[in-house]
Amino acid sequence: MKMLKDIFSELGISKVRLAKYLGVSRQMLYNYLAEERLENWPKEKVMKVLCLLGINEIKDLEKIKIDGEYIIEVENRLNENVKEENGKLSDTSELKGLNKKEQELLGDLINLLKEKLVEDKTKDVYHSYRYLYNFLQSMETAKELKYMLAYVAKSMGFIDHKEYVFNEEKQFIFESIMFSAMTLYNNGGASKNKIAETHKRFVQEIEHKKEEVLSRTQELNTAKVQALKELGYTEINNENAKEVLDKIAEIQSRKV
Repeated sequence: MKMLKDIFSELGISKVRLAKYLGVSRQMLYNYLAEERLENWPKEKVMKVLCLLGINEIKDLEKIKIDGEYIIEVENRLNENVKEENGKLSDTSELKGLNKKEQELLGDLINLLKEKLVEDKTKDVYHSYRYLYNFLQSMETAKELKYMLAYVAKSMGFIDHKEYVFNEEKQFIFESIMFSAMTLYNNGGASKNKIAETHKRFVQEIEHKKEEVLSRTQELNTAKVQALKELGYTEINNENAKEVLDKIAEIQSRKV
């Protein structure tokens, strides 16, 4: 592996560019480079490395002679791949309106999600990312979720603990509470029996929210039926939609 690292170093290929070429996150690339042998990498990644370096087998690494001409050849292959990947991303994602940093972030997210899902053998990753999708959907309605992301990023050492890009005071309070809760959890100070009542209240709150949503849905359905009846319609369509919606609003205002 040292030989491979030396080759990339002499070629002037950064880890960021190499990660993008391989279609993996930077963290995953670090994991790959920590392996003792290139053979331990996923086969498709090994093939991409060999293709980039213009060789057919791993043993051919020893035959590589780095000169100006070779550097240009590798650089051209690398740039050609980047163009292809950018083209694919443009076909599947709307990049207009995103600056360079935002596009890079989107690319890193897509690569990370893809590599984790491909390697998922237990479906734990699938379910985790399904919950992550729900998490992202909820961020606009619960600002504390942003504080939670910042807490995780800080505790894992990805960002400086002094960074506060949201509301500093609220973020500070939230991080302190989260730290206390995680400390209690990790130290085994919160057995299931001790917190059973707290979890019961948690479930009750969820059920209460579901009941509110159901009640609101039923209320809207009742108002819709009444509005159609008063207007003499049997259904909502493109032509009468505004009129029916206005009538629904009027019916609901009568109850205020």
